[in-house]
Amino acid sequence: MPFGLRRDVLRPTDSSRADRVTYVELFFDLVFVFALTQLSAYLFEHQTPLGALEGAIMVLALWWTWVSTTWVTNWLDPVKLPVRGAVVALAFVALVMSISVAESFGDRAWAFAVAYVVLQLGRTGFIVFAMWRHDRRTALDFTCLLIWTAAGSVLWIVGALLPLPAQLPFWAAALGVEYLGTRLGFPVPGIGRVRLERWDLSGQHIAERSALFVLIALGEGLLVTGFAFVDLDITVPATTAMVIAFVSAAAMWWVYFDHGERIGSEAIEAADAPGRLVRTAYTYVHLLVIAGIVLTSVGDKELLKHPAEQSVSAVVTVLGGPFLFLVGTLCFRRLLEHRWVAPHLAGILGLLGVAAVSPVLTPLAVGGASTAVLVAVAAMETVDRVRRGRRSGG
Repeated sequence: MPFGLRRDVLRPTDSSRADRVTYVELFFDLVFVFALTQLSAYLFEHQTPLGALEGAIMVLALWWTWVSTTWVTNWLDPVKLPVRGAVVALAFVALVMSISVAESFGDRAWAFAVAYVVLQLGRTGFIVFAMWRHDRRTALDFTCLLIWTAAGSVLWIVGALLPLPAQLPFWAAALGVEYLGTRLGFPVPGIGRVRLERWDLSGQHIAERSALFVLIALGEGLLVTGFAFVDLDITVPATTAMVIAFVSAAAMWWVYFDHGERIGSEAIEAADAPGRLVRTAYTYVHLLVIAGIVLTSVGDKELLKHPAEQSVSAVVTVLGGPFLFLVGTLCFRRLLEHRWVAPHLAGILGLLGVAAVSPVLTPLAVGGASTAVLVAVAAMETVDRVRRGRRSGG
């Protein structure tokens, strides 16, 4: 039988569905609320250098599965039944993977690795099958990606079967294969390499999907904070920590959505090579934004549980999250606007200043100071936007 899906399930380019985020994509995203909650809990319980490395592996893996699926639904139309069914099936596999996050470097390493491999290979194999008859050149591009993904999958499975000391380097190598492949264009002898400048992507869809994931990450932080607060007695330190958590989340939302989110789709649509811009801005740089939000939720929980117990790990979690977030948004805006945004630079310097005096402060004071920095960045961003005559994206 001829290979490939007979029905054309590519996104239409001449209708409103070309850029629209569909409800089944949002359903897929719901799974990652739980995944990020599990990840935050893991990072809070493992505040050691080894725990940080393991947490970094988990952040990279979860982000890679989500952003890769976003690229696929940018090509395929989730409204059509074969694609909708595939997205729902991928959501179930992602749920299995999410359930395994807390024990991914323990008893459920095999479950996490198998779910990750099935999700990655299944999704990429499906898009090759779906596009083979209708867009052979892009199908060959994803065939190259599939071959590289299969190579990385071997490392995931082998790492899960080995003792714990060997697991982390194997999984790090597996992620390295996939991320490096993206950078090199997944070269395969006899097929060639992926040339992103040929890809005609929907900037509005990519930007909106990424913005929604930022909202998911912010919501996960509030969820973690809320659950931690209800388990405590209502005291002044606990209430203060909760307020700090909310204000910092609101400030992060303001920084990202007041201006930066909207210009993403505009920059992609205007770019000569939109695929290359999307890869850098939304595959790589957005990882810093998401990692910063996740680490901030860990810091919020630290303030609730240990508001007066100063330690290196407390400073790292409380300040590290906002720092990564601002570095990510700074680089994001630099890519899109070709300028260094002064409020973000000032915020990064402000956080470094708080870190310098943190030995004489309580964690609660450090959290309050870092939140004040985020609020100041949001305010300066708004003033700068108004002066430049740009409208709000929120």
